[in-house]
Formats: sequence, C-alpha cells, structure tokens
Amino acid sequence: MQSVEVHGFKLPLVGLGTWQLRGRDCARVVQQAIRVGYRYIDTAQMYDNEAAVGEGVRTSGHRSEVVVCTKIQPERLAPHDLERSVKESLVRMRLDVIDLLLIHWPNPRIPLAETLGAMAKVKAEGFVRQIGVSNFTVALVEQAMKATTEPLVCNQFECHPYLNQDKVIAACRKAGMAPVAYSPIARGNATGDELLARIGKAHGKTAAQVCLRWLTQQGIGVIPRTSKIERLQENFAIFDFDLSDAEMKEIAGLARDGRIVDWSWSPKWD
Repeated sequence: MQSVEVHGFKLPLVGLGTWQLRGRDCARVVQQAIRVGYRYIDTAQMYDNEAAVGEGVRTSGHRSEVVVCTKIQPERLAPHDLERSVKESLVRMRLDVIDLLLIHWPNPRIPLAETLGAMAKVKAEGFVRQIGVSNFTVALVEQAMKATTEPLVCNQFECHPYLNQDKVIAACRKAGMAPVAYSPIARGNATGDELLARIGKAHGKTAAQVCLRWLTQQGIGVIPRTSKIERLQENFAIFDFDLSDAEMKEIAGLARDGRIVDWSWSPKWD
C-alpha cells in the first residue's frame, strides 16, 4: 500500500470514506475494504457511524495495521467539549486509540489555539496518535501553524479535477501537511467524463481510476466513499499504471468552479 510520510507518520494514499454509510452495511463495507487492502478508514462524529466503523475495523482482524481517522464536530472544539467528545468517540468505536483526529470544520467562535492545544493534550495523554485539520483554507493553514508547535499531519478538503485547489495544496506542503482529497471523484461526476474515459481506455482503466490516479500521482491522498463492494477493488487498484505528463496536464485542464461541498458554516474558500 503506497503512503505519504509526514512527521514520521505513514498515511496511506488511498482510504475509505464512510459519509452516509450506516449500521450493519457500514460495518460490512469497512470490513471488506480492509480485506481488499485498505489501511485507512475515515469517519467523523458528524457522520453518526463511528460505532459501525469501529465494528468493521475490529472484526477485520487487522486493527493494528489500520489508520482510523475521525473528526470533531465544529460545535465541540472548545477544550473541555473536545476532550469529552474524543473519549465518547473511543467508546462508540470500542477502540483504545484514535490514529488520526481532525478538526472537521473550523469554528471562528472558538480560538484555534485553544482547540489545537486541547488536541495536543489528548495526543499527549495517549487517546490520539496524530492530529490534523479539515476544510482549512490557505489563511487557516497559516493560522494553524502559528497557533501550535504540535505537528499537524494533514488537511482534508474537497479536491478533484473540476476544482483548482493548487493554492491550498501548496500551503499544505509549505506547512508540512499532507493534502487529502475528499469527494475525489466529484461525487461520481468523474465516472462519465469523456476525457477521463479516453485516457482510461489507453491504460485499461476506468474514468474513476484515472481521476484517483491523477490525485495520488501528485502525492495527494484520496478517500473515496462507496457503499458497493465491487467499487472497493476498483478504487484501490490504481497503482499499477502511471499517467504521462501530457495526460496529467489534460486532466488539470478540466478545472472550473466545480465546488460541490459548500455549507452555511464553510469558511471563505480560496
């Protein structure tokens, strides 16, 4: 399994996103993903599926090899709330430690330094192995680097060929964070893309696989979500081919204002 190393922490380049997966189906998909070879499972307090994710990880028989990531709800970023929520997440997942803990969405009403200080504390106390952020803009990444001396291993944000995220990616790399793409297939939009399909045909791959390879070939992690067992293998089988420089450039040319995730609480995007 290919990975990116940040601050001595190896983060697999392909993980399983679990947004909208629930209950027994979620546990089954997580368990099957780990059987396929996935070693990075992503969840969040907001997804209301931590218990099912934990069940899938525990019953896989490979817990010690799997990076389990969860994310703190924005209303629980004050230190006392954060510490309590982390312990509650561990109880729900029935795990001894969270491998990667992220701020899910920034909350301007709670000082970032306080939140990051609380995250450093739960890490020092052994509840968490590594910490990072999600949905952070260039300005927020820069603010985070000034607010803590604790290594932040990643920034998770929407990233796919239809949305130019070069500024955020550059800010992450400057800060020593791994960029991780959620919605990397643009919620399925990439699967019917003519350009991606044409390039895929030349490599014996699908449009979705080309899309994921375009990201991982840049060293960007991906966490595609699927509820279909057959898609797990497809999304994972992307390291046996390389895109040419010309193909990479063609795919980059798809960029437009293709943002999909934009809520009332979202920060001011770059």
